[in-house]
Amino acid sequence: MKNFSYSIIIPVLNEEKNINKLTLKIKKYCKNYNYEVIFVDDNSLDGSQKILQSLSKKFKNINFHIRKEKKKDLSASIILGIKKSKYNSIVVMDGDLQHDPKYLPNIFDIYNKNSPDFLICVRDFKKRRGLSILRYFASLALILVVNTLLHKKTSDPMSGFFIFKKKLFYKYRRILFGKGFKFLFDILYQKNNFKIIEHKILFKKRRNSSSKMGLRILLSL
Repeated sequence: MKNFSYSIIIPVLNEEKNINKLTLKIKKYCKNYNYEVIFVDDNSLDGSQKILQSLSKKFKNINFHIRKEKKKDLSASIILGIKKSKYNSIVVMDGDLQHDPKYLPNIFDIYNKNSPDFLICVRDFKKRRGLSILRYFASLALILVVNTLLHKKTSDPMSGFFIFKKKLFYKYRRILFGKGFKFLFDILYQKNNFKIIEHKILFKKRRNSSSKMGLRILLSL
């Protein structure tokens, strides 16, 4: 079995109540793996940046970057994290605790064993746990449209929790849209024969933050 090291990229915006909890959970579940965590803060107005500064001083494998004086953008935050990463296997996850770090050891092991281009944590839409009614039906509608028009590659092309090979970003970065809230979708549909593995997860209830899923974002997708 190959040994992989992971760069875990976490875009955050006003997540001061979640960052410490998320970091401690990652450290708990990933203690047997080699990894770094890169928080990319979209210029939060709460106390997130002070917390990130404290964590980076306390833990050598925790880093952060702040996108100041730039339009808030999830994909742009992820791209910045990729450029700052030092490992070849990139993990992307949200900073609001909906993506439970307890899944990380399992998906690391699956990725290690199979070495796919993408390992995508797909939401179990038979259970609405952790999703508002708006986000639940909006997600189903978006997935139906994408998979109908562009041919199905995964049951959840809008997932925000996935692992992929960093070289794919550098291979396709010149043609990526690179903006908005759909980074996985953006890179996934650049090629027809990616090796993709899905891993079903349950979303946890959003903690201490509001959903970014609104009409403007739905239209941008």
